[in-house]
Amino acid sequence: MSIATLLSTSTASSAGAASGPASAFVGIFPFLMIGIIFYFLMMRPQQRRLKEHQATIAAVKKGDDVITAGGIRGRVTKVSDDEAEVEIATGVRVRVVKSTLTSVINKSAKAAND
Repeated sequence: MSIATLLSTSTASSAGAASGPASAFVGIFPFLMIGIIFYFLMMRPQQRRLKEHQATIAAVKKGDDVITAGGIRGRVTKVSDDEAEVEIATGVRVRVVKSTLTSVINKSAKAAND
């Protein structure tokens, strides 16, 4: 074997080894970008909505109009740590778990046709 053949073989093998980690990064990069985009477009807004909902439910007080997860609308008559008593009709009161309240209706908000 000649020296030129040995040099070209060793140079080619070292060049292939150097491109190995770089090609692995190029292969992983699209999946990494998809993960980052997924986080910013899906997970962060969901976490923000969850925190806002928890703060709204924690601030429920007597006299607030609420809607439950079952779609029942009523007025809060009593609040404890984990439960709220909601009057859904005159003289009809039910106890609901506060985490099942989906929204608190703002009494000061005006209707669109007013």
